[in-house]
Amino acid sequence: MIETGLAGKVVIVTGAAAGIGQATARRFAQEGAHVAGWDVRGGTPEEGGSFQRVDVTDLKSVEGGLAELVERWKDVHVLVNNAGILRDGQLVKIKDGTVTGSMTDEQFDSVINVNLKGVFNCTRAVIPHLAQSGGGCILNASSVVGLYGNFGQTNYVASKAGVIGMTRVWAREFGKFNVRVNAVAPGFISTEMVRAVPDKILQTMLAHTPLGRLGQPEDVANAYVWLASDAASFITGAVINVDGGVVIGT
Repeated sequence: MIETGLAGKVVIVTGAAAGIGQATARRFAQEGAHVAGWDVRGGTPEEGGSFQRVDVTDLKSVEGGLAELVERWKDVHVLVNNAGILRDGQLVKIKDGTVTGSMTDEQFDSVINVNLKGVFNCTRAVIPHLAQSGGGCILNASSVVGLYGNFGQTNYVASKAGVIGMTRVWAREFGKFNVRVNAVAPGFISTEMVRAVPDKILQTMLAHTPLGRLGQPEDVANAYVWLASDAASFITGAVINVDGGVVIGT
């Protein structure tokens, strides 16, 4: 068994109320970490941890949540920027030469605010604590669509491609503080959002996944834990696909 070195570490997981975030909070807690789960929805703290209502799009909310956990645990060692939403739609829908619809400002702005600005807000607030505590790890949720695009997801793809760009910039900027910054790019994971997809589309997803199944939230959580562990101490600026080979299969 690999010794992760995460026992006693303080870990923030955003979007921790359900899905990948909840599974990630649980996995870090299993490694003995003190996990602060953040979400706009209510949630249950993991053993030895806490749960706070934090809106990642609101810097004051982020700073307030951070102040509470620093008062309790003094240091922060790992930030998992997992919070994310979908608001899918074609940029412009055209039928028989006539525009029949388009992506709205609300659809675009809301996704960018959570998926991209939220990562910016949380990292900007947390990085001084990581630097002062002698180092740590930032893990950002991207997606395979951020690498390869996807129909009807201009806003989501833009946010996830932006996360990859910020990850690589921050790996350069924060390395001197012994802070590693990496991204995880999940494929089709069995979460509430994916399970709500019509069965016909779901079967197409599976057909394009060489391993022949949807991923589980725990698959992504395991990747986060490994990247935060001592076993990955020389990895920074990387994007790790957790996708069952879906990019190969498409």
